[in-house]
Amino acid sequence: MEWFWFASSDYWLSRLVFQRALAGIYLVAFLCAALQFRALIGERGMLPVPAYLRRVPPRVAPSVFHLHYSDRFFALCAWTGAALSLALVAGAGDAVPLAVAMLMWAVLWALYLSIVNVGQTWYGFGWESLLLEAGFLAVFLGNEDTAPPILILFLLRWLLFRVEFGAGLIKLRGDACWRNLTCLYYHHETQPMPGPLSWFFHHLPRPLHRVEVAANHVTQLVVPFLLFTPQPVASAAAGLIALTQLWLVLSGNFSWLNWITIVLALSAVDGSLVADAPALPHPPLWYGILVIAVTALVVVLSWRPARNLVSRHQAMNRSFDPLHLVNTYGAFGTVGRVRHEIVIEGTDEPTVHPGTVWREYEFKGKPGDVRRLPRQFAPYHLRLDWLMWFAALSPAYAYSWFAPFVEKLLEGDRDTLRLLRHNPFPDAPPVRIRARLYRYRFTTWRELRETGAWWHRTYVREFLPPTRLS
Repeated sequence: MEWFWFASSDYWLSRLVFQRALAGIYLVAFLCAALQFRALIGERGMLPVPAYLRRVPPRVAPSVFHLHYSDRFFALCAWTGAALSLALVAGAGDAVPLAVAMLMWAVLWALYLSIVNVGQTWYGFGWESLLLEAGFLAVFLGNEDTAPPILILFLLRWLLFRVEFGAGLIKLRGDACWRNLTCLYYHHETQPMPGPLSWFFHHLPRPLHRVEVAANHVTQLVVPFLLFTPQPVASAAAGLIALTQLWLVLSGNFSWLNWITIVLALSAVDGSLVADAPALPHPPLWYGILVIAVTALVVVLSWRPARNLVSRHQAMNRSFDPLHLVNTYGAFGTVGRVRHEIVIEGTDEPTVHPGTVWREYEFKGKPGDVRRLPRQFAPYHLRLDWLMWFAALSPAYAYSWFAPFVEKLLEGDRDTLRLLRHNPFPDAPPVRIRARLYRYRFTTWRELRETGAWWHRTYVREFLPPTRLS
């Protein structure tokens, strides 16, 4: 049987880099899970997995943890995923038979799906589904035993198209500042977790901000269609998307969202443009049949996400099936004009009075100390810091986890304190905790020179009154 239409050796280099890079993102994701889960979703965490599993059946949230859960077993799964990811980064997938390589990628996907489906609020971000969808397609991308299958490459482009075009549409349909090109007057200051260069991006000239927004609209609403055109146009379109994502990497901390988008862009790059393609074997019959079946499945499941794209009520970052096989994406449909931050403080004094000394907890990524330049953490994902940003937007976002978080601080819980940068009570837990809402804004060039502060903050109101353990 001839398979000349099915696979192309021209994409061997693109596949190689794609697989190594995707495995690297998996590695970061599993490290995030292994290092943060005990405080967030562990047996004694803020939103314990065992309690969640008692409420949610396997058909709603498929996960290996429905069979058994313990913190030790979760850690085993997370570290196994990290080790397997590292092996694939090193090229193990090309050193084994095709079927074994596919099994390795399938195990990675199944392990991370199991984590996401019990992660609750902490795993409610669009890039979780994005990693799972890309990881599922990677199972069928093959290894050096066969030329890259064109059908899977086009499904990866279809995924990239939905990521970019969905983000572009949600902006046009959402906040008016995207339409009048003024959103970047505010975005760098009010984004969830600014990076070390965000202050400088914020202070770029306003006309340049308008040019940036216009260029973003072109990249997200026009360029994605070019991904499906002949080479080298498709490669050029992928390059433009990657360049835009690198600009976003410099301007903020968005976990692995930007990096996985860059990795997806590789699926449209013709590797033969930079290196001679080796003559790879034709795929075996069983593999070809499997790829065709998976393609048909994805096409069928794409109906609802595609319909969502053209809907006036477009939803962002939504999964339409519990396996996260085909999803819808989008970001920043609205942009805040004002930044609010929750500052958590504790005291070891037995009674509260006007002279009570309150000491502030410092988070690793979110703004706190006004003199501290924001740090770069992406692609690593600080889940608690991100949820604190949402909580500052509305207490409703913190309904399920904020009270348990405060309780853990009052108990001096070691796993919870590891999520923070600074514990002001190293010897004994505080007697009381309070939370206050502040308005934060970037300082001006003059204020920075005079005070050394990157932020200026103003007290707004009480978020949580002084609270102690009952």
